[in-house]
Amino acid sequence: MFEALREQAENFVFEHGYTALFVLSFTESLFQPIPPYPFIVGASLFKLNPYLAGLVAFLGNILGAIVAFFLARFLGETFVKRVLGEKLYLKGQALFNRYGFFAVIIGEPYKLVCWGAGLFNMSFVSFLIASIIARAVRIGVFVIFGDVLKKYIGL
Repeated sequence: MFEALREQAENFVFEHGYTALFVLSFTESLFQPIPPYPFIVGASLFKLNPYLAGLVAFLGNILGAIVAFFLARFLGETFVKRVLGEKLYLKGQALFNRYGFFAVIIGEPYKLVCWGAGLFNMSFVSFLIASIIARAVRIGVFVIFGDVLKKYIGL
């Protein structure tokens, strides 16, 4: 099942480029399991600029994170438990109880972090700052790998 989903994501990026990367990054912060990172590293293979791909993925991730944060606040614990499942909910609760702000910086999967930050009453400003730091560093590393790959394979 995951293999078919991965193939659909690849085709989506081939056909729609940056728009597809934005949608994948946005929804990855909310619910879907395909991260944008392979598409950033392989941006040149998809006829995309790795730096622009990184920026698009970053913006999509942050905007999706904001939506997840406020959905969690609005929809509450019962809904979030249904979306994430009891196991991930408890994992998120433990993560935020132990690490707070740093849970957003080091926590994965990111969708769990976004929903958890909203649900466990983290301040929005702290969440946004931590998300910007975490996503900029993480996506930046993949952009650099993508640029190196582009030069290495001569695209």
